[in-house]
Amino acid sequence: MPRIDDYKQALKLGRDELANKTVDLVAVFSGARLQRDPEGKTALSLSFLNQEVQIAWPDLSFHLRDDNEPLPIQQEILLLHYLIGVCESEGGGVAGEWISFQEVPDGRFYMDAFQRRAKIPLIQTFGGNPELLLRLATEHLGAVPSDQGDYSVVVQALPLVPIALILWRGDDEFPPEGNILFDRSIMKFLSAEDIAWLAGMVIYPLIGMAKKKG
Repeated sequence: MPRIDDYKQALKLGRDELANKTVDLVAVFSGARLQRDPEGKTALSLSFLNQEVQIAWPDLSFHLRDDNEPLPIQQEILLLHYLIGVCESEGGGVAGEWISFQEVPDGRFYMDAFQRRAKIPLIQTFGGNPELLLRLATEHLGAVPSDQGDYSVVVQALPLVPIALILWRGDDEFPPEGNILFDRSIMKFLSAEDIAWLAGMVIYPLIGMAKKKG
């Protein structure tokens, strides 16, 4: 498990690398909105899990809009990697083809983390009540219904990162099953480790809401 020093080092490396990019191109490639106020201050506004994240430039501090508290360090690192990755791949948009985590380069090395952080909790929490997943994801993450499996929604985690949450109802013979799919383009700008983290960032807030409902 990474130590806080590892996170801090990853955060510093990400900030140093992104600071070398041109802010206008970062905005274009990432889907963020570029903001410049009359005082000359520059910031990016990036949609992340149905919330607006303000990114001050060039110091690259992250906070939710109207909230001066910084984001959790894992989220800051993930967003830095996204912004760096889309710049290096020069955007390109969504491919429109779903893939499983197994198809992500090096995904097999992070399969256990992906299963523990995202897929297994998804099935355990919502397999017996898929309607609750649809309702919570729609209300809180701005998800839209999909036609995959028995129940599914697509969450726009980041401007170029749709994620499909899919469930199949169980019966007398088989338990409920589920999966999480990603657009093929995600491989161009996020690593398998980042994708596993992001999947957990989508699922765990939904689990917390489900427990409150229960």
